[in-house]
Amino acid sequence: MAEQVRLGDLVPTEGARKNRKRVGRGNGSGHGTFSGRGCKGTKARSGTGRMRVGFEGGQMPIQRALPARGFRNPAKKSFQLVNVGDIAARTLGDRVDAAALHAAGLIRSAVEPVKVLGDGELNRAVTVVATTFSRTAREKIAAAGGTAEESTGA
Repeated sequence: MAEQVRLGDLVPTEGARKNRKRVGRGNGSGHGTFSGRGCKGTKARSGTGRMRVGFEGGQMPIQRALPARGFRNPAKKSFQLVNVGDIAARTLGDRVDAAALHAAGLIRSAVEPVKVLGDGELNRAVTVVATTFSRTAREKIAAAGGTAEESTGA
C-alpha cells in the first residue's frame, strides 16, 4: 500500500523558494547605508517614490511636446448608405423613402441624409426617394423600370 501524503509534510523542491532581500541590516549584508535606493532624491524617500504616468522629471513630457495630429472637417457631409440589393431583398412597397428604409431597419435615422449605392440587383419597378444616388444605382433602378427621386429635405 502506498504511503499516505500529509499536508504538513509537503515541502517545495530545492531552489523553488527564494528568501526576500533584507535591506537596511548593516553594510556587511551588502544592502546597508542607502539600502539599494541610491543617494538622496524623491525615490530615496519613503512614501514619495512613485511618479505619475508620463512624468519626466520636470522636462516637457513627450505627449505635450509632440504636435496634435489630424483634422476634422466640420462641413463634412455623412450619408447613411443603402444598396440597391438591400432594397430588393425587402418588400418595402412601390415607393421607398427614408421612413420606409428606417422601418425596415436598413438605416438608423429617417431624418439624416441617405445615399443609395448600386451593389446588388433590383428585379422590380420601385420609386426610390433618397438624398443622393450613385451612378450605378440610378442605372439599375431605371433598368428595373423604376425611378430615382432626389429629396431636398435631409
